[in-house]
Amino acid sequence: MVRNMWEAAKTILKQLFQKPATNIFPAKYAPESTLSFLDKVARGEATLHPPVTLPPGFRGKIAYDRENCSGCQQCYNICPTRAIEWLPEEKKIKIFVSRCCFCAQCVDVCPVHTLAMTEEFLLSSYDKYSEELVIVDSGELPGSVKRKKPAAESTEKPTEQS
Repeated sequence: MVRNMWEAAKTILKQLFQKPATNIFPAKYAPESTLSFLDKVARGEATLHPPVTLPPGFRGKIAYDRENCSGCQQCYNICPTRAIEWLPEEKKIKIFVSRCCFCAQCVDVCPVHTLAMTEEFLLSSYDKYSEELVIVDSGELPGSVKRKKPAAESTEKPTEQS
């Protein structure tokens, strides 16, 4: 018992003189009002400290290229938290980030690389169904394999050559 107390006191004294391990994001000291602080940042009167540097392979907010999606439902079937909703009439998916556990199983199983994990991690919101947290389309993703559209889906008209 005395040995444990001695170890705890030793650790506390050691940590008193070490640099803090916390990140000073978004500001060195907590502002009285977050909204007024953000207004000052927008006007250039205050600086926003960058968040922590992200490690390689970080799994942040998921991105989805709707146009390239083949509708195979593999991501829907593998999602452990049911964050992915299948839309049968469109043969596409909708992703609820508030349900996502960021495991990236859907990204790994996607055959056409329509899903990707981004480096975005500031995802707090008062509404779990807000536009930022329900992903319907993120646009074209780098490194995705473009699938050939069937003739029925193709909207381009063949050009006539003279």
